Amino acid sequence: MGFLDKLKGMFGQAQDAAGEHKEPVMEGIDRAAEFAKDKVGDDMDDKIDQGAEAAKDYVEKLDSDDD
Repeated sequence: MGFLDKLKGMFGQAQDAAGEHKEPVMEGIDRAAEFAKDKVGDDMDDKIDQGAEAAKDYVEKLDSDDD
């Protein structure tokens, strides 16, 4: 098994875990966004919010894929 195969397997495990533990992942995304906002200027707040929303949308889709 090559490095890329191992990496794909780990990514799949991370996706499964995120889908199963959606609420803590969402909270982590929000906390990371607030941390980033504290570290950069106010002019980046919109971009950080967009990134956080995209990440949360991705996690939502992970949960619905298992149905």
